[in-house]
Amino acid sequence: ISKPYAARQAKRIDMAKAAQRVPAGDPQLKHGDTIYLTAVDKDRNVVSLIQSTYYGFGSGHVPGNVGFTMQNRGTLFAMDDKHHNRLEPFKRPFHTIIPAMVTKDGKPVLSFGVMGGDMQPQGHAQVLVNMIDHGMNVQEATDAARVRHDGSDTPTGDVMTDGGRLIVESGVSEKVVAELKKRGHNVSRGGAGGGYQAIRIDHETGLLHGGSEARKDGAAIGY
Repeated sequence: ISKPYAARQAKRIDMAKAAQRVPAGDPQLKHGDTIYLTAVDKDRNVVSLIQSTYYGFGSGHVPGNVGFTMQNRGTLFAMDDKHHNRLEPFKRPFHTIIPAMVTKDGKPVLSFGVMGGDMQPQGHAQVLVNMIDHGMNVQEATDAARVRHDGSDTPTGDVMTDGGRLIVESGVSEKVVAELKKRGHNVSRGGAGGGYQAIRIDHETGLLHGGSEARKDGAAIGY
């Protein structure tokens, strides 16, 4: 619990009289801090890992003495039997966690991830388009301007009633913005967000190419 939160709670105590009612505090974190990392060793074993607890302390359960909490994305289950995310035995809820890996001829050629809630699937798609369709390298693919759609009625984006909102970064031209508005999109300027890390494996040269997001803390390190 942070000291500022503790100070706010302490101010609620009236030393002159007993309280008749004390409403519960709200220590919940308002923003998540998902992390992503990827590693490739000399034998070309590849790890693509993302850690996100959803709420501030996830489920609040720590397995054994491992030192981390379990996530609580079971919150995204629906109690509607007709819903695709309905609660069922031995089932994981659909969510946005995507530790990605691209393979070619059975070998991994790219290990990457994009953090940021519902920006994850959107960011993954944009990064891959930048690399595959536009020939960008692992760093150029993340430096390029992004767009983000938000405003859905549910965290997983499966329900939307008003068209939502399209947020575009400064690198997107005014001509493109005007065309999007012409097509009926609710467009605004802002930071599309995300947090990307990647390693591309060149099996012909044996080189590893790393890329790291400028929108979030991170680094590409070789050894």
